[in-house]
Amino acid sequence: MARTSRSIGKNHWALFLLILLGIVAGSLLGHLASEVKFLEWLDYGFYFSIGDNNTSGVVTLDLGAVIINFGLKLKITIASVIGAVISIFIYRKL
Repeated sequence: MARTSRSIGKNHWALFLLILLGIVAGSLLGHLASEVKFLEWLDYGFYFSIGDNNTSGVVTLDLGAVIINFGLKLKITIASVIGAVISIFIYRKL
């Protein structure tokens, strides 16, 4: 019986979700570690945003009958990067 190409290899959606989970968990741990003096460096990071920072990061597209608001704001921290790397290692072990 021949195998199809979908059954060979690992699932890329599982990798994506695992990395996303690692980023969220790392960000949470970094936020909690910001209260501890010697671990506050884990919450150091940069903000990336789409939209105007003066109006809470929202871009508005007014088409007359429909108004669409777009906005995206990301904070990449050291802890979230560490969480993503750990999740990739976990995925490779599976």
